[in-house]
Amino acid sequence: MPEPRWRDVARAAGLLRPDGAVASTIFAEMTALATRTGAANLGQGFPDVDGPEHIREAAAAYLREGPNQYAPGPGVPELRSAVAAHQRRHYGLEVDPEREVLVTVGATEAIASAILALVAPGDEVLTLEPFYDSYAATIALTGATHRTLPLRPATEGFRLDPEDVAAAFTDRTRVLLLNSPHNPTGTVLGREQLALLAEQAVAHDVVVVTDEVYEHLTYGPDGREHENLHVPIATLPGMAERTVTISSSGKTLSFTGWKVGWLHGPAELVTAIRTVKQFLTYVGPGALQRAIAGALEDTDGRTGAYVADLRASLRRRRDVLAEVLRDVGFAPLTPAGTYFLVADAAPLGWDDAVELCRQMPERAGVVAIPITAFCTPGSATAGSLRSWVRFTFVKSMPVLEQAAAGLPRLRR
Repeated sequence: MPEPRWRDVARAAGLLRPDGAVASTIFAEMTALATRTGAANLGQGFPDVDGPEHIREAAAAYLREGPNQYAPGPGVPELRSAVAAHQRRHYGLEVDPEREVLVTVGATEAIASAILALVAPGDEVLTLEPFYDSYAATIALTGATHRTLPLRPATEGFRLDPEDVAAAFTDRTRVLLLNSPHNPTGTVLGREQLALLAEQAVAHDVVVVTDEVYEHLTYGPDGREHENLHVPIATLPGMAERTVTISSSGKTLSFTGWKVGWLHGPAELVTAIRTVKQFLTYVGPGALQRAIAGALEDTDGRTGAYVADLRASLRRRRDVLAEVLRDVGFAPLTPAGTYFLVADAAPLGWDDAVELCRQMPERAGVVAIPITAFCTPGSATAGSLRSWVRFTFVKSMPVLEQAAAGLPRLRR
């Protein structure tokens, strides 16, 4: 008898122990350590301050006024139209809100729905490595094979090697599940790097599912905040007709708990994904969708001002954390986007980031996550990044100052 699918999911996530039991994730382990020790939690990537008050007030008003019954399955029309207008305004992409936009319960559901809809057993799904932890588990649900394409650390950040890209695609590759701006490395793939992927996707007739939830949280190299540092792969020649683009309000607007996400793409792909999505959550809360629609439309400019201020604040916090880590002896790489900064602990004398992260709460009063938690267990990429650690800088300055006071205690 075949194993139950949950075992495939646990195995893909590196959680299935030899005795058949399921281990806790490193995220749960680190969060528990943070709670027990009172350590500054730079492991979990969510803000400790909620998003704009005017958006919260709009959601409250919609909840009071109703209706509070099921929203339309594809999402409320206001939000679908706002997503289409956003893509046109920021990227020049023309999207039909009626046939080519689907609202989801966060980006995670959008990813799961897309992979479940578009992939069959025997197919291959290609991701970058390191990869966001839900990707491997979702691929395992389909019975497909998960193949990875390494991001390699360099002085200017993590990069793709053209030879790696050419070797990663095969005749069985069905979907490239892409993430840029990238969690966990903070890499933002530029047009030249994206073109390497686009060329192979076209050559092998691959659908690209792209996770762009950090699209507006990017930091230009010259000290100014560049909203358009992010380039959607759908804007490259030949890619709009084979790309499903995913984003959400959680990161841009600091409402991770609202779980309002969306996707858009060619109508036939969106129809396939909607067929699966309707049997998952069916719909999310209509009041929250309407509030986010107003935020995306941004007729009074308040949302745009909030996002600009958030980018500037995140840049400052990123730079504070990077300086502290550098002074302690880590070798951090400055991220071009996201909430995350990764640093090599080897120069500090630690060659095993898992062991370091387990000791860090007691020794330094700080929680972080080893990069190997975002890699296939035993892979070459996991081996090459064995000493690397991910920190989040989306926390308040007092939390970062607490971490700064404790991190020097890691020196050997």
